[in-house]
Amino acid sequence: GDVFGELAILYNCKRTATVKAKTSVHVWCMERQTYRTIITNKSKKKREQLMGFLKTSRTLKDLNDEVFEETIPVEHLELFDDSKVMQEAQTPEKSSPSSYLRFKDLVPVLYQEAFKDTRYIYMVMEFCGGGEIWTKLKEIGRFDEPVAMFCTACVVEAYAYLHKKSIMYRDLKPENLMLDMRGYIKLVDFGFAKEMMRGEKTYSFVGTPEYMAPEIIKNQGHDFAVDFWSLGILIFELLVGSPPFSSSEPQKIYAKILDGVLKYPPYLSEAAKSIISKLCRPRPGQRLGNTKNGIKDVRHHRWFSSLNWHKLRMGQLDAPTVRLIRKGPCYINFDQFPQDHTKAEEEFSGWDRDF
Repeated sequence: GDVFGELAILYNCKRTATVKAKTSVHVWCMERQTYRTIITNKSKKKREQLMGFLKTSRTLKDLNDEVFEETIPVEHLELFDDSKVMQEAQTPEKSSPSSYLRFKDLVPVLYQEAFKDTRYIYMVMEFCGGGEIWTKLKEIGRFDEPVAMFCTACVVEAYAYLHKKSIMYRDLKPENLMLDMRGYIKLVDFGFAKEMMRGEKTYSFVGTPEYMAPEIIKNQGHDFAVDFWSLGILIFELLVGSPPFSSSEPQKIYAKILDGVLKYPPYLSEAAKSIISKLCRPRPGQRLGNTKNGIKDVRHHRWFSSLNWHKLRMGQLDAPTVRLIRKGPCYINFDQFPQDHTKAEEEFSGWDRDF
């Protein structure tokens, strides 16, 4: 058999179709509401299965249904299409009641990094349960040098990886630094990142005003050097509690950046002042990290003299940031917001069928 008129159901619209049959046929008619009822019932069943599986995690088992649904959206039609997958997911080597709900625990179950239901698209990412560095900084006021140095070192390693892949980040700030439960920093939000070959320049006016390099403001063309400028601004903000160039008006911020006057509080060490001033050189070619030896010069600066870079890359250092992380439920390090009960309209067009 074949079908016609299905687009009216999938796109939720009125359509006209003319079909001629060469022989006698039986025509079955399905209304849009009937179709949606079938899909909804299937969705509810899958949802109940998924909630039961997720609640085997020690971290989530004590949550009531309302808090659980606020913490983790679980309306996933395509998660367990095969009962065998569900059985395998519940075996000890896949998951156990004593295991935490971690991204790597879910990989054998999901087999993919994104999935969808009839209303939403879900992106599966590593859970950084420690919260934002920005939130921690506002709670404490400013970080001591060991904490600031560790945070910065994590960013340096992220930069090294991105720059090796010919990717500029261009949006460094405390709001884009997340803590995992070990206290290690994860760089997030790549909305301003750009892939670009060495020697090229781009003229986009992008970034957070307080962290913009002079060459972006002057529209002179910029390259990877802007990431090192923002690294210097980050170190200053972590140690002082606010960026060196700030105002309620962006134009005044830009004027201060172009003036280039850095005022250091007396409690900053000479090593901290040195690395900030070398990273925030007005001329891109003179910036630490953007000269002949590249990012190695940043690692070798005396401010990092007590840091073991190899152990940092291996995740073997005891992070001084771990004391910033509150203990408790998995959501305790995040602000709470009122729940938005508005549901997106269901979508059946199949636009992603070829992805």
